[in-house]
Amino acid sequence: MLKRLLACIREYKAATILTLVFILGEAVIETLIPTKTADLITFVNDGSPMEMVIRTGLILTAMAIVSLACGTLAAFTCSKAATGLSKNLRHDLFAQVQKYSFQNIDKFSSSSLVTRMTTDVNNVQFAFMMIIRMGLRSPLMFILSVIAAYRMGGSLATAFVVVIPLLVVGLALIGKFALPAFRSVFKKYDRLNESVEENVRGMRVVKGFSREEHEKEKFGRASEDIRKDFTKAERIVALNQPLMTLCMYFDMVFILTVGTHMAVVDRSVDIGQISAMITYGVQILMSLMFLSMIYVMVTMSAESLKRIDEVLTEQPTLVNPGQPVMEVTDGSIDFENVSFKYSAQAKRSALENISLHIPTGTTVGILGGTGSSKSTLVQLIPRLYDVTEGTLKVGGTDVRQYDLETLRDSVAMVLQKNELFSGTIAENLRWGNENASDEEITHACRLAQAEEFIERFPDKYETYIEQGGTNVSGGQKQRLCIARALLKKPKILILDDSTSAVDTKTDQLIRQGFREFIPETTKIIIAQRVASVQDADMIIVMDNGTIADVGTHEELLSRSPIYREVFEQQTSGNGGED
Repeated sequence: MLKRLLACIREYKAATILTLVFILGEAVIETLIPTKTADLITFVNDGSPMEMVIRTGLILTAMAIVSLACGTLAAFTCSKAATGLSKNLRHDLFAQVQKYSFQNIDKFSSSSLVTRMTTDVNNVQFAFMMIIRMGLRSPLMFILSVIAAYRMGGSLATAFVVVIPLLVVGLALIGKFALPAFRSVFKKYDRLNESVEENVRGMRVVKGFSREEHEKEKFGRASEDIRKDFTKAERIVALNQPLMTLCMYFDMVFILTVGTHMAVVDRSVDIGQISAMITYGVQILMSLMFLSMIYVMVTMSAESLKRIDEVLTEQPTLVNPGQPVMEVTDGSIDFENVSFKYSAQAKRSALENISLHIPTGTTVGILGGTGSSKSTLVQLIPRLYDVTEGTLKVGGTDVRQYDLETLRDSVAMVLQKNELFSGTIAENLRWGNENASDEEITHACRLAQAEEFIERFPDKYETYIEQGGTNVSGGQKQRLCIARALLKKPKILILDDSTSAVDTKTDQLIRQGFREFIPETTKIIIAQRVASVQDADMIIVMDNGTIADVGTHEELLSRSPIYREVFEQQTSGNGGED
């Protein structure tokens, strides 16, 4: 886990090493300054020559300037290294998610992935920053200050024998009780982000059902849970300061009381040594306090790092074979005794014993009730999931033998709820083919019956689409998505109920365009309306994960009770038109 984290430093190794070098220099000089300050006080108190006082003062000034320079440079290089680490970490997380199959994505909720890429990465970034800066400085300052204090103060350093164990035990107890509260926060962040995501995506539904108050209450509960945990943890961590203050004042009182007696009565120490001992005491205690903060932060970030590591180590369930096939010859599709389960733990198969041959260039309609696994069937074709049993071939080759990118470039899918992304219409369409010419874009939009409404926009193809396509209607969005798929010039085109938001006339024109302009492309149309598939070369009737019947419109009317029932329900009362 740590090895993978350190691998993300990459081009920021130099900044990390420089930070450690600058911190080392700062810590050494900070430890020497109290000793030199003690010398200056002693020289002034003893009436030493002014030259000696000035020389010592100049040395102190130079040391302070060097210490300041080291600290400033360390802050700069540290921030560069830490932010660079988080940038690389987010990049690696995002790149890994892009490799996931649907099965992998199903394992993590989208809200959890967002939290891991934001909050968890921020925690790791902050912990890394503290480690490379305070993680070296604090223990080094502690060791050097203790050594210097004993060399200078002798018996005065006895104060540290009492204070250090007390502070160490106190800080350890604070960390022990605070960390469980911090750990519980991360899962609650997932729930909070999930609440926000659901509310934003379903804003129309929320407003349509006047559920704003309910959503605010749900968000408020999730936010309150996080507040309670953070409050509990911060209350415990807040004890750091009074414990630190108690130890510091005990240290100062002891040194001043005993040191004054030793300076006045025994004359075994001087005022400069007392001053240095107080400074070293503060440095020692501050070092311990920073170490406790590092301990708390590192333990917190360890939970975040674990969650990040889960994403980075998750192995994609769909991978390329050793020697992948790099060309799809045609759009023929063969299902040979195919069965499929969404998970190994599922009690029943979503698809059972599917055997089917679809010649290239065929127009195929798929009809069936809700839950009959129509979408599941077509999702196997571009290998969004792997078959559980049997074999699925495209172009005569098992889909598991293809290079994934090659296979998916040959298959275009248009879903009922497809996504448009923020950008212009032309930019969205070029997702299908980034090198598409303006003429190709116009032709694809004409086939998808999208040209008419695009030309009515003031900016036409440069019209800006809001995130999710919220500024276009459902039917317009579907037609843009169909045009985008056509620009791929696929060998197989799958429309998964993707004309449900357009009228029957437009639906008919889209299908007519397919027949005339892409006759060699295999077209699979999933629909709820019989009118959308009745002129297909082959109609598949699905029922409960199996193929109930296959045939033309006339054949199915004569022998399939399921098809005939759907047809009669849709045609009765509207003159045979849906």
